[in-house]
Amino acid sequence: MERRSLIGYSIVLGVTLALSSCGDDDLKKAARLPKGISLNRDRTTGVEIIYSDSAKVKAQGFAPILDKVTPADLASYQEMPKGVKINFIDDFGKIKGSITSDYAIMRELEKTATFKRNVVVVNEKMTFNTEELVWDQNKKLFLSPKGIVTKPDGTVLNAINFSATEDFNYITWANGTGEMYVPDDIAQ
Repeated sequence: MERRSLIGYSIVLGVTLALSSCGDDDLKKAARLPKGISLNRDRTTGVEIIYSDSAKVKAQGFAPILDKVTPADLASYQEMPKGVKINFIDDFGKIKGSITSDYAIMRELEKTATFKRNVVVVNEKMTFNTEELVWDQNKKLFLSPKGIVTKPDGTVLNAINFSATEDFNYITWANGTGEMYVPDDIAQ
């Protein structure tokens, strides 16, 4: 009986020693923040954001995850790592357009919002597809280095240096190429 107990204890001791020697302490290897820098991150899930002006709702935003990040320099920002959808609302409460993207970041100090990856802007006058779109709140403009504009009449344009007013009623671009639909009554 003593021999079995001694063998059992030996096996348990051997396994314990083997397991305790596996791996290093990962916390010691983790990158450290430089001195004087701290980071605060608050996460909210299932977010709905309402943007209003003069007591009228102008836009509604939806994000599955919203992270509010406040670095030590206090230049806080809001990040939406799982994407965002924003619906633009007219004066009668109906949706007049939308922006969707797989990622977005709003920088409070610069007053910008950057939409990235699979960005799609839709309204009654056009659909704009791009990989990056920046909303500059100070200039009241949307800006993109390039993208594709598709109009309801079938016109498709590859737009370089795209810009649009906040309501997307006035758009400009440089070096655009594409296919344009010309109605029969104008072509003759």
